[in-house]
Amino acid sequence: MRENSRRNFIVFLCLAVLLVLVFCLSLSLGSVSVPVRDVFSYLFGGEGNPQYVKIVREIRLPRAVLALFSGGALAVSGYLLQTFFRNPIAGPFVLGISSGARFCACILMVIVAGQGYTVSNGQMVGWSFAGAMLATGIIILLSFRIKSMGILLVAGFMVSYIMGALTDFLISFADDASIINLHGWTQGSFSGTAPADALEAAVMIAAVSVFIFCLSKPIGAYQSGERFAETVGVHVHLLQLGIIVLSSLLSGVVTAFAGPVSFVGVAVPFIVRTLMRDRRPLAMLPALFLTGAVFTLISDLLARMLLSPMELSLSTVTSVLGAPLVLIMMVGRKKEREI
Repeated sequence: MRENSRRNFIVFLCLAVLLVLVFCLSLSLGSVSVPVRDVFSYLFGGEGNPQYVKIVREIRLPRAVLALFSGGALAVSGYLLQTFFRNPIAGPFVLGISSGARFCACILMVIVAGQGYTVSNGQMVGWSFAGAMLATGIIILLSFRIKSMGILLVAGFMVSYIMGALTDFLISFADDASIINLHGWTQGSFSGTAPADALEAAVMIAAVSVFIFCLSKPIGAYQSGERFAETVGVHVHLLQLGIIVLSSLLSGVVTAFAGPVSFVGVAVPFIVRTLMRDRRPLAMLPALFLTGAVFTLISDLLARMLLSPMELSLSTVTSVLGAPLVLIMMVGRKKEREI
């Protein structure tokens, strides 16, 4: 037990240091480089070059904050789905949940914004959450008929493709200005994040994440089996509903503010399981949030820097980084079955 605690402390410390380092690099690097020492000064109210101050405080800081919290949210969302479906390859993107959120948010943007009305962040979150729940409901209904998890994952991909096709169909009815904005949004991006949006998203994600952390013990009992969970007083059906709703809410918030981001919810839990010997949710959830934040910040930094001044879509980078890990997981699971 002491060895696990010591290892957990080392892992958390390394992740925290890495997160601070990557966060500072996100504020420092770009088409205009800002010295790291100046970044710290600007963050804590210091003044200097007006151009640098504006770049750090109004452009890069909101973007980095949204990337940090979005990465943590997607990692925790993926972990909850993997717990519910009892499969390490389940995730909001793989199961089509992010695509469902994107589809409903796109409906709102095309129909409401297309009529000249302003779409609030609350409306975007609500519609994205509804879309995430719609896709999740379809997957759960399919799971009653499809007992093979492999086939169910393929069904999730099909749901994702259907939702993606419907989204593309809707975009064809948008005006020219909306098409440009929608195209960037449907590929996932933190570009152009306003300070108020970053703060709003961070508060919502933090509140949901803290609530999930408070459910660590019931989730841990559920992982040991439904019958065991019932014997220790867990209301299994209520917990299952909570897992689905909270996971969809996290995915919906991220999609509303940044668009769909691929593979974070699958790749990050795999990384954390490799790092952590203690698999209890009490230890896993903080590690997941930190690792997801680091993974997404690095992905966003690469999206900005690789072909600067042109910017890659976020999902392009997360797919390149995350897809190989998913393949490694699938190969590893196949070998385990053969043994």
